[in-house]
Amino acid sequence: MSPAAALQHLVGMQAQAALAPYVGLWSRLDAFDPDELARLVVGREAVRMALFRSTIFLATSADALDLRPLIQPIIDRSLGTNHGRGLSGVDLEALGDESRRLVDEAPRTFAELGDLLAASRPGADPQALAIAARAKVALIQVPPRGVWGKGGLARHAAAETWIGRPLRSFAAPEDRVVATGSMIERYLAAFGPASVLDVATWCGLTPSALRPAIDRMRDRLVAYRDEAGRELLDLPAAPLPDPDLPAPVRFLPEYDNAL
Repeated sequence: MSPAAALQHLVGMQAQAALAPYVGLWSRLDAFDPDELARLVVGREAVRMALFRSTIFLATSADALDLRPLIQPIIDRSLGTNHGRGLSGVDLEALGDESRRLVDEAPRTFAELGDLLAASRPGADPQALAIAARAKVALIQVPPRGVWGKGGLARHAAAETWIGRPLRSFAAPEDRVVATGSMIERYLAAFGPASVLDVATWCGLTPSALRPAIDRMRDRLVAYRDEAGRELLDLPAAPLPDPDLPAPVRFLPEYDNAL
């Protein structure tokens, strides 16, 4: 499997530690060449951005544009929970518009972006303003950040500008349900069998937010029970290893999906 195919199969990889996905793919793929993954990042075919659970993931550019709007409620909830006090009285829509203009002028670090936004918002916390900018604008971290053998400060650009295509939009609530179902199917293909709570823990959406999609797709899934009687869902054609099959030792990086 190529690095691009593996990244797509895993629905992105944890990337708070900028180079962790390289180790994660080295542990998973035969003859992995880190330069192959670096070329995806430099070539704008893969990006690092806030996705599931409002944490930094490395995903294919196509997945980043498709999935970010789907999990936007998680980003918004995290912003209100963790930085609401520092954003009291701030017009978040206006902040988003200004942030988009600033990062379209040039990629910015969080410190630069926060200071620029704070210049017209006396008393506001620059760090909270920068985090709010990341919530209101789908920001990606541009190379050389996340490039094997290089690295640098995390500078941010708008995903739509960097990739050159728009974020996915939902014309009707039903479209979001269908898209959520597709995301769940991809999760199960990579990590099933899994409970609804497992899926929620992975992506950050609540079980109640996932239920409409799961109910809609249930006839396309198979159900098992674990040792505690919990329902586990999976795709019909997904392989099930023998329970006595030894799991080989793997070296995993910080925050890896398997952890």
